[in-house]
Amino acid sequence: MDIKEGIPAKINVQTKVTQNNETEDFVFDLPGQVIKMGDTLYIRYKEIQPDGQEVPVTVKVTSDSQVQLIRSGEARMRMRFAYREKMETSYKTPFGMFIITTYAKNMHISLKDRPFSGIITIDYSLHMKDEKVGEYQMVLEFTT
Repeated sequence: MDIKEGIPAKINVQTKVTQNNETEDFVFDLPGQVIKMGDTLYIRYKEIQPDGQEVPVTVKVTSDSQVQLIRSGEARMRMRFAYREKMETSYKTPFGMFIITTYAKNMHISLKDRPFSGIITIDYSLHMKDEKVGEYQMVLEFTT
């Protein structure tokens, strides 16, 4: 299936964030679109912030099962994930550029054809320099 133009999708994103011994859960049900170009899958949606701002998000899944989470907006981030690998990336904020490292201790990608849908699960830790920022669990489901 080659969906270069993109098809509408229902997106559900659940994120559990644990920082400083405190846990917060975030759940988003959003419209989005899925684009498949060659062996690469792009899932696009707009995350609604507490202040009402919309932040464009693209999740890129490559044929070698790596995932990139790209957030545009005031803070620009491109996090990369590969199963049990440390992946260094940049995080651009109004206060400057930071180098962050992700480590996905658990990662699973499951795609189905009819209807075209999928689930991406990533359990990861985030580090800045040598200090752990937090533990995260993200589950993204989409259905076209």
